[in-house]
Amino acid sequence: MATTVVIVDDHSGFRRMARRMLEDAGFEVLGEAGDGETALSVVALLGPQLVLLDVQLPGLDGFMVAERLADSGSGAVVILTSSRSAADFGARLDLAPAIGFIAKAELSGPAVARLMGAP
Repeated sequence: MATTVVIVDDHSGFRRMARRMLEDAGFEVLGEAGDGETALSVVALLGPQLVLLDVQLPGLDGFMVAERLADSGSGAVVILTSSRSAADFGARLDLAPAIGFIAKAELSGPAVARLMGAP
């Protein structure tokens, strides 16, 4: 059974590319959101196993969204992503309720699967 995903990013072109990449790798993309507030609603409605979450969003940033998802008990795991490198976020990444971070330039189905615990 495929891992279900919601993609959250304010750039529609990135969402389209990530959807194709993840679906080609066997993930089932249930939905997308372009901002933090919509992300919270979409995740509550669709109940994905994974949220691919951009750090830099309008309104609520990805760190706040990750915290709210963790507090909500949604059960979804979060992978943070950004066009910036992990070093740019320092300790915020370590403290975030996420299973990991993938720079957008390094995003791939196998990279997501590895963070999810696949061999």
